[in-house]
Amino acid sequence: QIDPKDYTFSGLKDETVGRLPGKVAGQQFIIQDCENCSIYIFDHSATITIDGCVNCQIFLGPIKGSVFFRDCKDCKCIVACQQFRTRDCRKLEVFLCCATQPVIESSTGMKFGCFQYYYPELAFQFKDAGLSIFNNTWSSIHDFTPVSGENNWGLLPENAVVQDYVPLPSSEELKAVRISTDATRSIIPITRGQRQKNSDESCLAVFFAGDYTTANARKLIDEMTGKGFQLVQTKEVSMKAEDAHRVFQQHASEFIPLLEKGPVVALEFNGDGAVEGCRSTINDVFSGTKVFVSESKASASQDVDNFYNFADMQMGI
Repeated sequence: QIDPKDYTFSGLKDETVGRLPGKVAGQQFIIQDCENCSIYIFDHSATITIDGCVNCQIFLGPIKGSVFFRDCKDCKCIVACQQFRTRDCRKLEVFLCCATQPVIESSTGMKFGCFQYYYPELAFQFKDAGLSIFNNTWSSIHDFTPVSGENNWGLLPENAVVQDYVPLPSSEELKAVRISTDATRSIIPITRGQRQKNSDESCLAVFFAGDYTTANARKLIDEMTGKGFQLVQTKEVSMKAEDAHRVFQQHASEFIPLLEKGPVVALEFNGDGAVEGCRSTINDVFSGTKVFVSESKASASQDVDNFYNFADMQMGI
């Protein structure tokens, strides 16, 4: 028998509370009327609602469905979810991983950054919640109630440090979770999202489904960011033959047989020389792996547009 009390934090003040990996195990969770608290859900859940919280720091592990903040103010959060909603909130600062377009309503002073966090169980929790680490539209905010001449939301500074917003837990019980907030270890690749690109040259690289797809994508990200290129966006999505013709054009025929194995993982890198940098890295590091990569600076921006227009339609964004 499930006791709702085990899945609720209510009416707390000046406390540090949380749930360890394995303790929520896909249930829904409620957080309400907490003030000046540090709250950590180090597990995956079905849905989470957060109501009437003030001046709290909140970490929420992967949420299979939606997270809904209502009537909250002055909170700092790290959240991974399928759907993100706020209503009647003021001054929330959120490091977000969201598979669909995040929505704010009647909310002001909202600031967003890209989710970055690591602990050993987190990758499995993403899988259990049915979330891909490559599908993160953290910066594509939809404001249901825009006010003419005002902006209800913006982006956190690019150099924002997660721990300055949501510090590591101080309680003995929660210290057992082996956390790293080092950006290079983050489970979610850190993307620029909607931030201004530094260069007019981008490059698209697409990995096809197989045993090492995730590892290969991460390796290319490490190699490219190590050379000073920036990761703009990532996407994991299934493709059909007709999609391949649209995206890969004259090269479609060599990639179509690979699509039956499962979804592809696409990466957009930006920076002067990105195409050459990406092509040479793939030749050096992934010589035995079939990868689609833009051929020239001229074709690359079209590749990026073709792929992400297709992907957004697929995801219903």
